[in-house]
Amino acid sequence: MTVIRTPADETEARAVQDELRARVVLDEPGPPPGTGLVTGVDVAYDDARDAVVAAAVVLDAATLDVVEETTAAGRIAFPYVPGLLAFREIPTVLAALESLRHGPGLVVCDGYGLAHPRRFGLASHLGVLTGLPVIGVAKNPFTFTYDPPGGRRGDGSPLVADDGAVVGRALRTQHGVKPVFVSVGHRVTLGNACAHTLALSPEFRLPESTRRADALCRRALREATSG
Repeated sequence: MTVIRTPADETEARAVQDELRARVVLDEPGPPPGTGLVTGVDVAYDDARDAVVAAAVVLDAATLDVVEETTAAGRIAFPYVPGLLAFREIPTVLAALESLRHGPGLVVCDGYGLAHPRRFGLASHLGVLTGLPVIGVAKNPFTFTYDPPGGRRGDGSPLVADDGAVVGRALRTQHGVKPVFVSVGHRVTLGNACAHTLALSPEFRLPESTRRADALCRRALREATSG
């Protein structure tokens, strides 16, 4: 079991990010799209009850059929601070992943990897702690800029930081819909991360891994807090 300690405050959390960021691997291509297993992870909160639930849904990458799904519940251990969201989510996400019997293969986070103000979002944090290949697929570009990609599925444009560094890609997963924002987490190239995102999004804007994990964690949170 991966054991992590919750930082005492924001200063310690940023120091942890600085330490772990040096361990991110960017020169491995990652698994080929459409092969093996892909696991979507997502988190839902009930701040009033101090409750958090994480879901992990394992898919067959070739068929997108569900192989396994699991959830883990816990208490919110760190306050909401922009840029430090991973510290709220990591403990329960790790618990959900470690309860799986399969894979998990490539992990897809509903969030960011390098596309993060400190270049160390949830996808990178999770990848370093687990050693797994991880990518981030987010619904918005956070603080970064991009030119609108072409209107057809597969069109993309660089996601750019203030210093001009490319930290991800705005990717159109369906004709005429808003793009998603793909970034490398750990042990996957950006091109491969985008190829996986397209393979996981045959019908909808968001990857099936994210859609299924989102639905599962929301349902599990309702059940956990209904008493």
